[in-house]
Amino acid sequence: MDECCAPRPPDGYDREFDDRFARRLARDYRRDGLTPSAQLVLEFADSVGLTGASVLEIGGGIGDIQLEALKRGAVHTTNVELSSAYEPEAIRLLDEAGLRGRATRVLGVDLAGTPDAVHPADIVVLHRVVCCYPDYRRLLGAAAQHGRRAVVFSHPGNGLWTRVAARSINALYTLTGNPYRSFAHDPRAMEAVLTGQGFAPRYRERSGLWHIVGAVRA
Repeated sequence: MDECCAPRPPDGYDREFDDRFARRLARDYRRDGLTPSAQLVLEFADSVGLTGASVLEIGGGIGDIQLEALKRGAVHTTNVELSSAYEPEAIRLLDEAGLRGRATRVLGVDLAGTPDAVHPADIVVLHRVVCCYPDYRRLLGAAAQHGRRAVVFSHPGNGLWTRVAARSINALYTLTGNPYRSFAHDPRAMEAVLTGQGFAPRYRERSGLWHIVGAVRA
């Protein structure tokens, strides 16, 4: 699961998602633009209405989705991130695009544990994050509390092969003493968190491993 994010916060996050990983992501983005799954996330956000909107991304890494949202008319983006390794590349990309003044990056914040750390936004994004976060209820609940209009998240499903892959990854990291963990949460249970917070799923697409779910406030 090369794109999957977030060990048990905050332990091990900088170790797993280091500066080498960040440089590779930035290089690929400069060369190819958004990944297909990220494009679907942005497609949903655009359908909700990015012009004049604020965007909060939880675990946005180098901020590629945020950059594209700003280019499509978002007024401001905020990224909450646990790994400091992304910061140099993220700032460099913002400066290259001339968009640094419209983006806020908040480091060291686990929004599920400290929901008051940032302000709400019109659209909340969680791409390649929930799949490796241990408590999806708290994380998606915090996302829903911060979303004025919409929440969009991606997950790798929880079919047999996904569960086997997650267990294999976890076994390997246990043996090597790495606190990183991967989780195959129940998609219906994840959506239920959003519906319980007053959101209605309106968008379901798939790109390879990744399932993208977009929900709007009912």
